[in-house]
Amino acid sequence: MIIGIPKEIKNNENRVGMTPGGVSELIKRGHTVYIQQTAGANSGFPDEGYMAVGAKVLPTIEEVYATAEMIVKVKEPVEPEYKLIKKGQLLFTYFHFASDEKLTHAMIETGAVCLAYETVEKPDGSLPLLIPMSEVAGRMSVQEGARFLEKPQGGKGLLMGGVPGVKPAKVLVLGGGVVGYNAALIAAGIGADVTIADISLPRLRYLSEVMPRNVKTLCSSTHNIINELPGIDLVIGAVLIPGAKAPRVMTRDMLKYLRKGSVLVDVAIDQGGCFETSHPTTHAEPTYVVDDIVHYCVANIPGAVPYTSTMALTNATLPYALKLADKGWQEACREDAALALGLNVINGKVVYEAVARTFNLNYEPLSL
Repeated sequence: MIIGIPKEIKNNENRVGMTPGGVSELIKRGHTVYIQQTAGANSGFPDEGYMAVGAKVLPTIEEVYATAEMIVKVKEPVEPEYKLIKKGQLLFTYFHFASDEKLTHAMIETGAVCLAYETVEKPDGSLPLLIPMSEVAGRMSVQEGARFLEKPQGGKGLLMGGVPGVKPAKVLVLGGGVVGYNAALIAAGIGADVTIADISLPRLRYLSEVMPRNVKTLCSSTHNIINELPGIDLVIGAVLIPGAKAPRVMTRDMLKYLRKGSVLVDVAIDQGGCFETSHPTTHAEPTYVVDDIVHYCVANIPGAVPYTSTMALTNATLPYALKLADKGWQEACREDAALALGLNVINGKVVYEAVARTFNLNYEPLSL
C-alpha cells in the first residue's frame, strides 16, 4: 500500500503521524511511505531520519494526498485539506466528529473512508488509540493549570503544592477515566489537595485503592460538585462518552461558586467540552476569562510536547496501521472488531451511530 504522512497544519500542532521507527516497520512489510518535507521536524524527527529508513520525501501536502492510498495523521483535516482528500482514500487519524458538524459534512462529501483513532474500542470498553494521548493530556492539564494559577497569567497566585505553613491548592477532577486518573496522579504528586469525581462507584473504589493519600473520591452529581466549588482552585474536566459529544457537567451559573482567579481546564474540549462556558482555544492563545474564572480549552493539548506525544501515539497506532496496510481496510476491519469500531464515515455514509445522532444524520449500520 502507498501511505502518506502530511505535515499537520492545525494551529501549533507539532506532532507528526508516525516516527521514523514506525515508518521503518511499514517499509519492511513492502509498503511505500511518502512523508511531507519537514513533517516531523517539530517533533524532533528530521527528514533525514525518514529517508534513512526508506521513506520518500515530498515537498508539498498536495503531493502527499494525491499520491497516497492511506493517509496517517494526528489531528482531523482542517479546511484547506478538504479539497485534497480523494474518494475512497483511507484517512487514519483523530476526527472527533461529534464536536464538529462542518468537518463531518466535509468528510461525507469527500467520499473518503474515515477511521477515527478515538473510537477504536476493545471488547472491555478500553480505547487503545485514545489512551496514550489521554495520558499526556491528563498529565499536562495539571501542568497548565498550575501555570495559569500564577498571578501574571490571570490566576489567583497560588503555588499548587504550597509550602510548609501554607496550604496547597485544591484540585477537583471531574471524571475518573484515563485523563482524570493521570491528572489526579500528577496533581497529587505535586502536593495538591485532590478530589476526583465520577459517576461509577466501582471506578471510585478502584481509585480509592490505588491513589495517593492526598486524593479523595466523590460520587459525581450537580449537588456534590456545587458543594465542592467554593474551596476549589483548579477544576479539570475529564469526562468522555466515546465518539459522542461530551456531557456538560458545569453550567455558567456554577462559576459563581468559585473564587476569582480560579482555573478551569477542559480536556474534553475536542469532544465539545464539558463546561457550558468552554470554547476551543489554541496554544497561541490558550486562555480566556468568563466571570473572573480563567478557562484553558486547548483542543490539542499533547501538541505542546510533540516528541513524547508522537512516540506514544506511534506505539499505539502502528499495529493497527500495519493491519490496514497489509490487508486493506475492509479485510482488516472484518478480522478486528475493535478496529471496525473506528470506522465513522465510509463513502459518504455515516456508520458510527453517536455521530449520526449528534447531527441528526442518516445512520447506516456497518453490517450493511
